[in-house]
Amino acid sequence: MSGSMRALVKHHAGFGAELREVPIPAPGPGEVLIKVQATTICGTDVHIYRWDDWAAARVKPPMVFGHEFSGEVIELGAGVKHLSVGDHVSAETHIVCGHCPQCRRGEAHVCANTEIIGVNRTGCFAEYAVMPADNLWKNKKELPPEVASAMEPMGNAVHTALSGPVAGKSVAVIGCGPIGVMAVAVAKAAGAAQVIALDLNEYRLDLARKMGADVQIQSQKQDPIRETAKWTENQGVDVVLEMSGNATAIRQGFSMLTAGGRISMLGLPTQPVELDVSNEIVMKGIQVHGIVGRRMYETWQQTAAFLESGQVDLVPMITHRFSLEEFEKGFEQMMSGNSGKVVLYP
Repeated sequence: MSGSMRALVKHHAGFGAELREVPIPAPGPGEVLIKVQATTICGTDVHIYRWDDWAAARVKPPMVFGHEFSGEVIELGAGVKHLSVGDHVSAETHIVCGHCPQCRRGEAHVCANTEIIGVNRTGCFAEYAVMPADNLWKNKKELPPEVASAMEPMGNAVHTALSGPVAGKSVAVIGCGPIGVMAVAVAKAAGAAQVIALDLNEYRLDLARKMGADVQIQSQKQDPIRETAKWTENQGVDVVLEMSGNATAIRQGFSMLTAGGRISMLGLPTQPVELDVSNEIVMKGIQVHGIVGRRMYETWQQTAAFLESGQVDLVPMITHRFSLEEFEKGFEQMMSGNSGKVVLYP
């Protein structure tokens, strides 16, 4: 397929982006061309849009960015056997090497040579995208495109929540951005006895409530340690899912965790965080899990099963929808903090 397409380009080393006409990419061997039906804005995209230190160290403009999307396969590259034209797909956005020690032992989500679309290579804020066929997850055609796009970040929530047992346990979710509120729903679907959501933002706490949180704690107005103790008979929570990356919230997460508990950490602090390792980790005998990406492809199987069974409904947290041309409105909404998932439709 030849011709040009509209795409959102990180055009310079500064704030913002531009909608441009660029060539439609061609699939090489083992790749497919996808007509993008929906693409969702991630916090990573906001870093790139704002052009903070994180983005400046990783992204080389000009480049089409964006990494969460769903679409329809319209062209197959040489050697692709397991997909067909017309298939509806979502994308695992981490492209891995397959031969490093991590990949060879079944830990591809921590591949030493990972590339991420929209960060290290061409992304998906566009009418068409090319992906390795092995990175695509085939969906049922009745799955709404915006839900299919959000499967990638939902996979982060699934990986974080299910990195240990949650059934019958009290679970605190710290940070109720889109992945945090999805983690609320996943924990409830997996049998958590009680889910406590913590955030500074009342809008996002309300989203957490809609996604199944039993308790909402506004961390600026209430003492998170005292409040979680109150809801757990002074025992502390069994599981903490740390999604905020905020240094104060991280320390509070360790403090509210019961002895022998588990904290799984997805949020990324911008600076080193000081912790009382002796008292909060060693002497409490807790497990600390660092979470990156999605397990390939165990997490995708779990994510699809939650959605297809109806155990998790993402619709309440998809709060804003814009055309690709309205990208500035979409990013403004994300940066305001008063949104769940924001969708762009090419």
